[in-house]
Amino acid sequence: MDIEIIRNLAKTELHCHLDGSLSLPMIRQLADLAQISLPEEEQELRKLVTAPDKCQSLMDYLRTFDVIRPLLQTSQALTLATYDVIRQAAQENVIYIEIRFAPELSMDQGLSASQVVEAVLAGIVKAEVDFPIMARAIVCGLRQSSLTLCQEIFSQSIEWANKGLVGFDFAGNEADFPPGYLAGIIKETQKLGLPFTLHAGECGCPQNINDSIDLGIRRLGHATAIQGQKELLEKVLVNEVCLEICLTSNLQTKAAKTLSDFPYLFLQKAGANISINTDNRTVSDTNLTKEYQLYQKHFATTVGQFYQHNQAAIEASFTSRAEKKLLLKQLALAYDQYL
Repeated sequence: MDIEIIRNLAKTELHCHLDGSLSLPMIRQLADLAQISLPEEEQELRKLVTAPDKCQSLMDYLRTFDVIRPLLQTSQALTLATYDVIRQAAQENVIYIEIRFAPELSMDQGLSASQVVEAVLAGIVKAEVDFPIMARAIVCGLRQSSLTLCQEIFSQSIEWANKGLVGFDFAGNEADFPPGYLAGIIKETQKLGLPFTLHAGECGCPQNINDSIDLGIRRLGHATAIQGQKELLEKVLVNEVCLEICLTSNLQTKAAKTLSDFPYLFLQKAGANISINTDNRTVSDTNLTKEYQLYQKHFATTVGQFYQHNQAAIEASFTSRAEKKLLLKQLALAYDQYL
């Protein structure tokens, strides 16, 4: 498939972390604002903010984010960062994106959770004016943090529901803090009225996928451990769960040690709902165009299948029903010339 066709395909993204997706120029701009020194050589900076070549695990991968955390401690920085990520997505014809972030990571210098969300939403509003894209926000709790703090963050954030905030998530150390540990806070937060997606099955733990579905969650991030799990696949199909898969990221973190361990074909052949995502554009040195190229190269994914995956992503998105209808119509028109 020609690279220009892949670049021009309309795309959607449900799993994109704000702090892992900043462009290098934006990282430098934010560092200047925060009066933080960074390497002058671009290659040296890139090494700081991308996953190491010999990344051994998810926790190894997550250490990369330590460089970005101090850059996202003001409302101005958060707004600029959000705008930057949406700009990147719009340049490769992404028509809908959900950006997720953990307010806790931007509260070191006094911002409240509500102020963090407000600043991210301001970036979304500005980007939607400047680019032909719809963007929404997902607030993440961190599994390894105090559950009381996470509950406070979710409760503060809910005031932004229907103003750009569309859902919640838990990210972080899945191996030591599985869904069962989070069950109480998830059930309590679900009462606030917004849906959950959840990082599950990224640490070689299929049980976490099963337990997440039992909690009523119908979108799961990564879910790599489903590979070869036929009973679990059936549960995903019966419950119409959408899986937010992230190829490059999963290979880097060793969630999938090889391509054959990555569950795309296992899911695709069964007709599961699939969303193709970057996870972290900068940390994984990728974008959706690169990801689509990899699927086409390794799995012979067709334009028709990319269309199906984008339809599934829109249906599983957390935006309103009316907006989903508009997006599905836009998607159909965009793919009509290739099908």
